Amino acid sequence: MKVLLLGFLVTLVLLLAGPAYVIASGAASLGVDWTRADRRPAGLAPDAATTPEAVVQVYAARALSWRGAFGVHPWFAVKPAGAGSYTVYEVIGWRLYRGLPVVSVSNRDPDGRWFGSQPAVLAELRGAAAEAAIPRIAEAAASYPYPRDYRVWPGPNSNTFAAWVGRAVPELRLDLPSTALGKDYLGGSLIARAPSGTGWQLSLFGVAGILLAVEEGLEVNLLGLTVGVDPLDLAVKLPGLGRIALRPDAPVIPPPARTADAPADGTG
Repeated sequence: MKVLLLGFLVTLVLLLAGPAYVIASGAASLGVDWTRADRRPAGLAPDAATTPEAVVQVYAARALSWRGAFGVHPWFAVKPAGAGSYTVYEVIGWRLYRGLPVVSVSNRDPDGRWFGSQPAVLAELRGAAAEAAIPRIAEAAASYPYPRDYRVWPGPNSNTFAAWVGRAVPELRLDLPSTALGKDYLGGSLIARAPSGTGWQLSLFGVAGILLAVEEGLEVNLLGLTVGVDPLDLAVKLPGLGRIALRPDAPVIPPPARTADAPADGTG
């Protein structure tokens, strides 16, 4: 029994080492005014006014406040061919406090910083592929099974939503980062396709599980925190720290900016 307890404690310390480092380094600020946080565009989205073709982009940025040490907030930005603006699909937890469904559909800046945190592009489609994917993204958002439910841990949350949409649109080959806390929440199901559509995963309420896929590689979920290896991108995945890649063009989520304290909902 003592050996098992010691093993559990050592595992817990190792899982929390990455998030603890992010907090200790000051990358995740624990207290600033979120109302003055930077929401300006990051310059990653094609200008709708000068881009006639259809565009689909999937973004993620570090979550607000201490949550940024553990996870990211993702969203989908889409623009049909000839459209003059983008539509953004995402889950925002604070909407529940206003009696609204958690799924938000808006025309906000597609690449706007998430309360100071710089976004990264996780997946992108252009032209005919994007045009075909846009209505399916809208359908997946409308059929999200947890419109009145939100939990930072272990889900459902914004990353649960991103994984749901990713499975519905496998052309995205969406490889959510290890910091996408909640992506492995499957509700009452035990088995599902990986968010990229290139493999499968087994998950017990998002608290423990395993994923094996061509795009994601091998991931092990313990207490909702992901450890993994991605042979395709020559990368390892660690809780809090995210992807540590040997291939320089692999997408990396920047550290959370030292900007904004979160609203009390825990959005992310």
